[in-house]
Amino acid sequence: MEQRVFGKTGITVPVVGMGTWQTFDVRGALVEERRLVTDAAFETGATFFDSSPMYGQAERVLGSTLEGRRDGAIVATKVWTADDGEAGNQIARALEYFGGTVDLYQVHNLVAWRKRLDQLERLKAEGTVRAIGLSHYSATAFDELRRAMEDRRVGAIQIPYNPHQRDVEASILPAAADLGLGVIVMRPFGEGSLLRKTIPASALTPLAPFGITSWPQALLKWILSDARCHVAIPATSRVDHLRANAAAGIPPWLGPAERAYIARLAR
Repeated sequence: MEQRVFGKTGITVPVVGMGTWQTFDVRGALVEERRLVTDAAFETGATFFDSSPMYGQAERVLGSTLEGRRDGAIVATKVWTADDGEAGNQIARALEYFGGTVDLYQVHNLVAWRKRLDQLERLKAEGTVRAIGLSHYSATAFDELRRAMEDRRVGAIQIPYNPHQRDVEASILPAAADLGLGVIVMRPFGEGSLLRKTIPASALTPLAPFGITSWPQALLKWILSDARCHVAIPATSRVDHLRANAAAGIPPWLGPAERAYIARLAR
């Protein structure tokens, strides 16, 4: 799988990682099933993992599946509260789950982002956080996100991007490139809406030279062929889906004509 330098953070990341929203919010025997998904992530090189305290049990479950191999993973998580005390609690729990360090700590949905950046900057100085980021899922917040990206402490952003959600192309992606920020792409499948489209196998035949054998792979390649995007994080609870997603991280990349073709299929 291709690796990219994650903007000015200097961290090298695989271009396909794994989100944990909904899929890792489990208990009991299902935790062992998720361990198999994490196993497959390590086997394929998809070792960038993203979580949040907003995702129920996901941080705890992800941490348990990383036991004994935390050093081989790049862990991104988030802090999500305007309350300083609760922010401290969320951070303390995450550090416990992830072996005392978080590679990328993000301010989830820009909640109290100025205060949280101050807090995360102190953790970075202590060495428990390697890089600091911001996230938001809604285009209505992109003006504020654009302003927050100018803060020198911000090293990365997480945004939605797919053929149906292209708002970030107007200013967010150009600014991220200019500022040297890492870019994580959430919702590569439009929260599943793009996967509900019926795309005949014959429509994918022109994309075979790019290693594309399925519609989900086409969508991931569409994103990753934009060099401003460093890592896409589809969430899955299935080993076969994880392996197929990871295969999309292998070059060659699409040109403008192929990206336009996939965008037309998505419409």
